[in-house]
Amino acid sequence: MTVDGGYADFFGPQVPRADGGGQTATFALASAAYRDNPMEEIKKADNDWHKTVVNKGRAWSSLFRPNLGEAFSRAVADRMLGGDRKPLIQSFGAEPAVVVEHCLAANGIRRARDGKLTLVIVVCGLLFLPGMLVWLLGFQIRTTVAKSENKQAGALGTAVLLAIGVLAVLFIVKMPFAGFWGWYARASMIMPVVGWFWAKRICEGTARDLRERWAGLLSGSGVGAKVPEAVPSNPGETSAEQLRQSLARLGAEQLSNSVFYAGPKGILGMGTRWGSWQLAEDLVPADAGREIHPFRSWDVIRAVHDQLRMLERGPLNTGGFPKASIRHWVVTPVGENAKAVSRPEGTDVEAYQVKPHAIQEICNKQQFGAGDRHYLGVQWTLWDGQLVLTMLITVTVLHATLRVEVTGHALGPVNPLFTTKPEAPFKEVGKSFKPWETRKVMLPLVHTNEVVRLTVRAPLTWYPPLLNWLGGSITLPEPFGVRHAWADQPWRHRFMADDALRAATPVLRVVHAAAIRVLDENGADTSKFGTRSSFLSNMVQDTTPMKADLYDA
Repeated sequence: MTVDGGYADFFGPQVPRADGGGQTATFALASAAYRDNPMEEIKKADNDWHKTVVNKGRAWSSLFRPNLGEAFSRAVADRMLGGDRKPLIQSFGAEPAVVVEHCLAANGIRRARDGKLTLVIVVCGLLFLPGMLVWLLGFQIRTTVAKSENKQAGALGTAVLLAIGVLAVLFIVKMPFAGFWGWYARASMIMPVVGWFWAKRICEGTARDLRERWAGLLSGSGVGAKVPEAVPSNPGETSAEQLRQSLARLGAEQLSNSVFYAGPKGILGMGTRWGSWQLAEDLVPADAGREIHPFRSWDVIRAVHDQLRMLERGPLNTGGFPKASIRHWVVTPVGENAKAVSRPEGTDVEAYQVKPHAIQEICNKQQFGAGDRHYLGVQWTLWDGQLVLTMLITVTVLHATLRVEVTGHALGPVNPLFTTKPEAPFKEVGKSFKPWETRKVMLPLVHTNEVVRLTVRAPLTWYPPLLNWLGGSITLPEPFGVRHAWADQPWRHRFMADDALRAATPVLRVVHAAAIRVLDENGADTSKFGTRSSFLSNMVQDTTPMKADLYDA
């Protein structure tokens, strides 16, 4: 990207730093693709602003209902890689491409399993359809009544399935038919059971693989996502080339310098605005007989930018600030309940990035009325991606009043739902001779109903719309970004809250010092600015985060 004015160090492609962190949040989100919890548990991760919709499908088709991993990986992959998808929100503190790759890898593992299960259901089910329908009817009745909180209803469902089994045995022993149809009827009752045992082995092997990946991501073992379908092996593989281009487009959009302000929700992807401090005074010449040397908002922003790069340095060797990401942002206002956003387009935009000369023009001219606004941002990704702190600076000049505004935004950790590790299924039962004591009994990794569900779903996974209509799916919160959609507030975590509050004071003082220096160099009286700056330095030390966007302390 070419840069006008010689400010090449201000702009340009933003390459993720190797030491930038973000692995904990990224891998926690990616682990959802491998989970086998009920789909409805995704609602536990909803926050105040972003709600996930669970579509339960048809009431009579519970055998086709997906689990959390199946629904999540399919929804995220379709939303983030679709050909005609809506713009995405950047995932600060995470790598969305890694999350998507794990969703694709999980889909690939399940696709291989479903291919084997399809063979099982064809050989042991469709060829012996009457028996398979009888057994499925029994399982459907058992599943339906088992959802009732009434224990008698659950026992009734088990009794129905046992009754079908007894009738099947009697049917085999004393067959009312003879010849071919007699043997076919016997096979129709036996082969679905044989297929169930065959399918159980397949399902257990895949379940162990998925759970190992789930646990590996959360333990930091660096589980890689294998997505061979994203690497074209010859020029004729158009689907692989399209997938590769979609992943590249996702990476480019993640590096965009365009963000969206959604009212009380704050800047999407950066979190809510928890504090705002404004330095606003009249521009008066320092000497009564002389004029102020003309300058622009961009001149102040340049000085602030240079000074912010010194934040990681200090007079004492006490750790202090890590290296921050300092970027110029173009902020577009959207409605609080907007379901989609639209990124800037035109000759001033290249690869989702607004060009430097356009940013400079926005900074100097679009300060009042309609249009995008310019902000200079200093951002820290802390706690291995679990906390994203952003301080935004904007400079405006209206009539003779110069205003330097600093706002603080905080994006908290991902919901604990995504950080829970898998546990082996078990139940507690009373001891035989000590009923007041209990012991753990380990259960099969894949229970009976789950084997039936996976086997029945397998042939339909090749046409997802029908499967979603039957079993349901999840609708992701819009405007969607994989990081902010499931982020909690940081204020309940003591050290995260401390980090946010501590960052404000030094940033505010650096910004004020740089702005006052520019004013002084251009012949403006800085006495009132200095007094106001001292007042704000005292006020910023308040330990309570404010609801700045609600205009409520």
